[in-house]
Amino acid sequence: MTGNNEIQCIVLSYLVHNCFGETVESFTSCTGLRLPANCLQDMEKRKRIFRFAIEGKALKAIELTEELTLDLLEKNTDLHFELLSLHYVDLLCCRKCTEAFEFAQSKLAPFGKDFMALLAYEEPEESPMFHLLSLDHRQHVADSLNRAIIAHANLWSHSAMERLIQQTTVVRQFLNQEQGKEALSSFWLQDFMKS
Repeated sequence: MTGNNEIQCIVLSYLVHNCFGETVESFTSCTGLRLPANCLQDMEKRKRIFRFAIEGKALKAIELTEELTLDLLEKNTDLHFELLSLHYVDLLCCRKCTEAFEFAQSKLAPFGKDFMALLAYEEPEESPMFHLLSLDHRQHVADSLNRAIIAHANLWSHSAMERLIQQTTVVRQFLNQEQGKEALSSFWLQDFMKS
C-alpha cells in the first residue's frame, strides 16, 4: 500500500519539476516536507528560462541557461540548435528576412542542418515546416530544455509522477497485448494509488 508520505513526495516532485514555486511553498508548509537547499532559487531560474523560450526570447533563454549550467548547450547540440531555431523562426515571423538569413548563416549553418527553406515562403505558416512556428513546438523545446537543466543537475529529467504514469502505461499495454483488450478494466488513478 502507498502511504501519504510517498504520495506527497510524488506530488512535490511534479510541482518542483514544473516550477510551480508558490504551490511548492504552500504544499511543503502544509505537509511538513523539506526541500533541498537552493531548490526554490534553482526552480525560479528554470522558470524564467522556460518562460523566455515560450515567449520567443530564445537568445535570452540561451544566455540564462549558460549562466546556470555552463556547458549544457555545448554538450547538447541538438537542444542548442532547437533554441537557436526558435529565434530564427521569430525573426521570420516578424518579417526580418535579412536578419534571419544572416542569423541562419552564422548560427544555424555550423550545425549542418538546412533551415533556410522557410525563407522561401512569403507566409512561413504555409510552408511544409509550419510546425516550427507553433506554440506546441515552442512548448516542446522549452520542456526539453527544462528536463536537460534538471538532468544536468544530476536529478531525474522527469518527475516521479511522470515516470509512474509512463511505467503504468507500459505495463498496461503489455498486459493488454498478453491477455487481450477485454481482460483489463479501465484504469483509474485513485484505484491504482490505493493498490
